Amino acid sequence: MIRRPVAVVTALVLFVEAGFIAWLNWFLGIVVDRQDMSLAGLDPAAMSTSSKAGGVVFGLYFAVCGLAALLVALRDRPASGVWRILLISVAVVHGLLGAFAVGLVGWGAFASLMVVLGLVLLTLMTYDRQMGPADAAPESDGGGPESGKGEGGAPGGGSPGNGGSAPVTPPAPSTP
Repeated sequence: MIRRPVAVVTALVLFVEAGFIAWLNWFLGIVVDRQDMSLAGLDPAAMSTSSKAGGVVFGLYFAVCGLAALLVALRDRPASGVWRILLISVAVVHGLLGAFAVGLVGWGAFASLMVVLGLVLLTLMTYDRQMGPADAAPESDGGGPESGKGEGGAPGGGSPGNGGSAPVTPPAPSTP
């Protein structure tokens, strides 16, 4: 099947992305610190420290999401609980980052983020519960309530609760 290799590729891509995001923010923190730049009067040391801390936090976040995808691949079962929430949240993050990246960075960044989004969604979707014969929806023979015919195929027939003998009328409201 394609499920396990997709989950492994998703995990590897998320691990690489975690390292890249951590490195990029660390690098930007060093640049701000060495240039002694200020933005709207903010302290350059605070900006440098917050950039480095953000890189570590987002790097760890993407690494934990990569771990979730790796666990899906190793167990060959769908993610559940916190792991599933992490995979859904990283999909949302990639969608938002892609929307911002297309305007700020360009179409190449957008395309790469959409590839990662597609991998995460494919990992989530291919591991959905597969329906067996007992879980399958009953086939309609054209005489069900959704076809406009009542039970037994008669138009306006009764509801399933009364055996199809007559339409059910609501009780009359009582007056005090």
